[in-house]
Amino acid sequence: MSGSANVTPHSLFISDLHLCSSRPNITQLFLTFLANQASQADALYILGDLFEYWAGDDDIGDAHHQVIIEAFRKLASTGTAIYFMHGNRDFLIGDAFYKVANIKLLADPSLLSLYGHQVLISHGDALCTDDTTYQDFRRQVREPAWQTAFLCQPLAARKAQIEALRQRSENEKSQKSQAIMDVNPEAVYALIRSHHYPPILIHGHTHRPAKHDLIVDQHPIQRWVLGDWYEQGSCLRVDQTGCMAEKIQA
Repeated sequence: MSGSANVTPHSLFISDLHLCSSRPNITQLFLTFLANQASQADALYILGDLFEYWAGDDDIGDAHHQVIIEAFRKLASTGTAIYFMHGNRDFLIGDAFYKVANIKLLADPSLLSLYGHQVLISHGDALCTDDTTYQDFRRQVREPAWQTAFLCQPLAARKAQIEALRQRSENEKSQKSQAIMDVNPEAVYALIRSHHYPPILIHGHTHRPAKHDLIVDQHPIQRWVLGDWYEQGSCLRVDQTGCMAEKIQA
């Protein structure tokens, strides 16, 4: 177990950090979080979009990526287990990264048993089913054939394509309603039903941090939405008493 003996056993959940070299203040905040709050936790769960984008594991040698990897290795050495789930920005993170950073990959979704609670976790983008254009794109880029073809290209070419896709995505989002880009309630209910009504669902992606109290087929469910790190950091703490949103201490 990580942390000191007088710390209540707990795990931390984060998502949507969008780390990149052009936002050094957020990177530094994340490094401080890993060294301080995360090192006191049993486990850290990263529910996608850790990086602004990931062009392939052959970019591990990038200086900014190396700083993050070393921080993960140091955190793991303290006894905190680190788990990662792909997001829509970093679904190309692969085995080479997990190995060097000492991180374990989780499927999306995954059901956890933590401190007497059943906790269902997801990145959250698969729940935004009203955005059919995005869902078509999501299915395409997760096909093994597409990923193999993409990763066969030179790294510089991949990065250029990603930048073009990001620009197109931003333009498209500006023309979409906020409701379309949020989760679809029926998709949420279907996910909960398929996992036998776990009392806690945690996801990110929408950048709308909140706690939603749901009743699904007479089962009380807490849906916790994680916040992004564009302006400030935040995490969700889970222990035997339940869930609590926390600010990141600078």
